[in-house]
Amino acid sequence: MWRRWGFPRQFKLNVIRLSRIQSDPDAIGRGVALGLFIGFTPTFGGQIFLAILFAFLLRQNKIATFAGVWITNPLTAPLIYGLEYQVGRMLLGYPPYALSQFSFENGWEMGVQVGAPMLLGSLVLGVPVAFIGYSMAVRFVPSLRQWKIPRWPRHIISRKKSKNELSD
Repeated sequence: MWRRWGFPRQFKLNVIRLSRIQSDPDAIGRGVALGLFIGFTPTFGGQIFLAILFAFLLRQNKIATFAGVWITNPLTAPLIYGLEYQVGRMLLGYPPYALSQFSFENGWEMGVQVGAPMLLGSLVLGVPVAFIGYSMAVRFVPSLRQWKIPRWPRHIISRKKSKNELSD
């Protein structure tokens, strides 16, 4: 069933985790802001590890940080990374990089032409998103704790008792 409801279910589970954190809304908001900021960095596969590391170092809420990192998932990552690249490219004044220019000999040049705009774009977009996420979490968490969140729908499988089960 999780394959059919994967991303909505994961979002709901993260909302439930946020609602059950026994911390004040300010601490949860700081954790979410840290997670959102790290979620906007171009560290494709290591965002969760970075988020947990920085949550430990900065003594922020780990669960809230983990939930904030989920801003970049397989559905949103192309949009976020593309937007970061375009914003950074425009700020640095770089021309668009064509994939036809890619070769192993100019790999370093490609890394600079793509990596530098993405890094700058992630900083430019990550800071406002972190502030917005903090303010939303501070306002949303108290009301979220009062909601009764229903369980995910389960398929009820009727089971007929056999004669052997009745005789035991």
